[in-house]
Amino acid sequence: MAAYLQWRRFVFFDREAVKEPPGPDGAGGKPFVLPAGIAVCDSGRGSLIWFLPRSLQLTSFQAYKLRVTHLYQLKQHSILVSVGEDEEGINPLVKVWNLEKRDGGNPLCTRIFPAIPGNKPTVVSCLTVHENLNFMAIGFADGSVVLTKGDITRDRHSKTQILHEGSYPITGLAFRQSGKTTHLFVVTTENIQSYTLSVKDYPHLELDTHGCGLRCSSLSDPSQDLQFIVAGNECVYLYQPDERGPCFAFEGQKLIVHWYRGYLIIVSKDQKTSPKSEFAGSEAQNSDKQILNIYDLCNKFIAYSSIFDDIVDVLAEWGSLYVLTRDGKIHVLQEKDTQTKLEACKSMLFRKNLFEMAINLAKSHHLDSDGLSEIFRQYGDHLYNKGNHDGAIQQYIRTIGKLEPSYVIRKFLDAQRIHNLTAYLQTLHLQSLANADHTTLLLNCYTKLKDSSKLEEFIKTSESEVRFDVETAIKVLRQAGYYSHAVYLAEKHAHHEWYLKIQLEDIKNYQEALGYIGKLPFDQAESNMKRYGKILMHHVPNETTELLKILCTDYRPSGDKEGPGMLEGKKANSEEFIPVFANNSRELKAFLEHMTEVQSDSPQGVYDTLLELQLQNWAHEQDEQIKEKLHNEAITLLKSGRFKTVFDKALVLCQMHNFKDGVLYLYEQGKLFQQIMHYHMQNEQYKKVIEVCELYGDQEACLWEQALGYFARKEEDCKEYIAAVLKHIESKNLMPPLLVVQTLAHNSTATLSVIKDYLVNKLQKQSRQIEQDEQRIQKYREETMRIRQEIEELKASPKIFQKTKCSICTSALELPSVHFLCGHSFHQHCFESYSESDSECPTCMPENRKVMDMIRAQEQKRDLHDQFQHQLKCSNDGFSVVADYFGRGVFNKLTLITDLPGRSATTIEAGLQRELLVPAKRST
Repeated sequence: MAAYLQWRRFVFFDREAVKEPPGPDGAGGKPFVLPAGIAVCDSGRGSLIWFLPRSLQLTSFQAYKLRVTHLYQLKQHSILVSVGEDEEGINPLVKVWNLEKRDGGNPLCTRIFPAIPGNKPTVVSCLTVHENLNFMAIGFADGSVVLTKGDITRDRHSKTQILHEGSYPITGLAFRQSGKTTHLFVVTTENIQSYTLSVKDYPHLELDTHGCGLRCSSLSDPSQDLQFIVAGNECVYLYQPDERGPCFAFEGQKLIVHWYRGYLIIVSKDQKTSPKSEFAGSEAQNSDKQILNIYDLCNKFIAYSSIFDDIVDVLAEWGSLYVLTRDGKIHVLQEKDTQTKLEACKSMLFRKNLFEMAINLAKSHHLDSDGLSEIFRQYGDHLYNKGNHDGAIQQYIRTIGKLEPSYVIRKFLDAQRIHNLTAYLQTLHLQSLANADHTTLLLNCYTKLKDSSKLEEFIKTSESEVRFDVETAIKVLRQAGYYSHAVYLAEKHAHHEWYLKIQLEDIKNYQEALGYIGKLPFDQAESNMKRYGKILMHHVPNETTELLKILCTDYRPSGDKEGPGMLEGKKANSEEFIPVFANNSRELKAFLEHMTEVQSDSPQGVYDTLLELQLQNWAHEQDEQIKEKLHNEAITLLKSGRFKTVFDKALVLCQMHNFKDGVLYLYEQGKLFQQIMHYHMQNEQYKKVIEVCELYGDQEACLWEQALGYFARKEEDCKEYIAAVLKHIESKNLMPPLLVVQTLAHNSTATLSVIKDYLVNKLQKQSRQIEQDEQRIQKYREETMRIRQEIEELKASPKIFQKTKCSICTSALELPSVHFLCGHSFHQHCFESYSESDSECPTCMPENRKVMDMIRAQEQKRDLHDQFQHQLKCSNDGFSVVADYFGRGVFNKLTLITDLPGRSATTIEAGLQRELLVPAKRST
């Protein structure tokens, strides 16, 4: 009884007497009273039996002629099962009623059969029916249990058999359905047994050796795992099909036991002694006061307690409890709503610091998360104020997701409570509700506590379970000096920049950083080498150079496995990495040479830099053998043909480093022959001057003139070189003799003997030219006389055409024929086939056209007055210009005859020159 008295009492139900409905005149409000003589009752399908609907319009029908002893209303079907007697004696009948169908105004009775175990007449003590209508069990006072299996509403589809026989009256029966397994609990006054009906032969198990009275057993709902409840006078026991469960010390004589919505309802007498009926626990035969208690077994409190006069039964319908008393009155117990119940009890529980009970109560009534969080917060505040920080933080942890984290964090920022704060922040991260500030704070807590194991556990979660901002964590760990942890996070979560920054700036593990870059995808490897290349080159130059070679030729991440399905490697622009090699000329030279060897189409900057580097090394090298090798390398690079587009730049580099052979080579490639000669002149290399003139004089004739002027200005004895130059000038007739004499007149060492041979040869050649010209003049005069004589003959005498063969086909000439004054004759059809003009001889026409083209050319140039004046002013030898134009006929006046004579003309018109050039044709 002590345990019972310790349970908290609440008033979660409102009690009210059921009143009659108002009549037509509006009168009402009187207590509703049932007819006298009610022996049994049950509820379900919206009625209290008799038949009492919610409108309280009581109806009835006669089910048996004598009496009704038991009723069972199914909750999910409109089926009512009753046990009663139609005649005197022990002859109980079971009737099954379908309340939805009618037979003469009464419910339809679908089945009637006697309720007797075998041939022994005995009284029915209890009745239960399975909700699937396939099982019905009837208990008897002689200890027998009859099981009906099959459709209980029909005779032909069911089978009845004796399931249990014993010597103690049956006081309670209950079916329990769990999945496909069906159990039947059987309780007597002295024991409790469980039968398994889903197995053949119905095996059974005795659960306990004490029982209960009539109506003192019930089956709980799923909230209590469908346990079978048996109420004895000392305790209330709960049973599973295979074992006994917990018990509760509720003393007192139990009269009625029911289960309602998670509550255990017990009607008991609070008297030590009271007369008992045949079965202990049956209804009292006196009018003593009875106590109705409603227990919450989960939360261990009494939800309601009240005293009634002689309770007949407690029924559940329409969401309420109805208490029927012997005097015919009905009292309704209406459960309060969840919020009202919680508000009513919270103040009392909080005042007495019974937070655990308040929490359990809120959970059992399905209070929302916001309400629960508020209880947890108040509980946490209570524990915090008492100094129980460990307990408080556990309650605050339960508010995560509802309560602002800053509320809790401010309470535990003190160094003495940092471990509590750590626990809260850990849970905050586990629920993925932490922000970057929370991550920073948690990591700082770990570092303050120097709890490396917890720190590692926090950061070494799997990829799918990361519940914090990784970048923030890396920053905090780096700031706290936990470099290895920061590097682990950066590598695991692919924060490449942070990994490299910590490795290079903090740990200074350059080899690891370089290896890490080699595993990155191409784009990231390229960008990081541009960013950190100088640092790596300074500390690990060889390895860095090798990685750059790979990156700029055929890069594949070092972690990728090679295979036929591998993608083609990528390559970076090698020119962009040249600044990385600052102060590392040896590695730069190796890199550039590698690029030019394996990648001939490397950017121009690679070749320019390599040339500059080679020239620098050549200029500073003291060892002659090495210098010769460097010289050859530079020349080979210049001859590679990669400097055509940057000729000037290469030339400047060679000039800056005084690389003579390179300068001369570039001059030659650029056809700067005068610069080559000037270079040798500056260095007074006389033989080289002559060689340049010999090599390139044909391409630039002025080289000989410049060479002559150069040697003429020298006060040294250069007779040998002057003679060589004069010889070439003479052979090529590059300068007038007078100009040669004037040029050499400035040289005091150049005497007449130097140019004697030149002048003699020149005069002899001119003499020969004069003789040739005179001979040509004489020839032209004779030719002119001949032509004039021929013209006179044409004017004075007729032209006789004596040709007998065609000049084209060489066949005998036949009429009609065509004759020209030039002496050629043609068949008319041959002439028409081959002639391009009717007025010209096909045979003479090519030669005539050449002459005509020359005449036209001279005619076009005759009027070039401005050009003639300009050349005359600019030329050193004006006589030569005049002679040239005179020879072109510019100063002659030539008249062209454009009106040609007809084919049949017999006379030759004026214009002898035209007649000679374009002979007229004659036809016969």
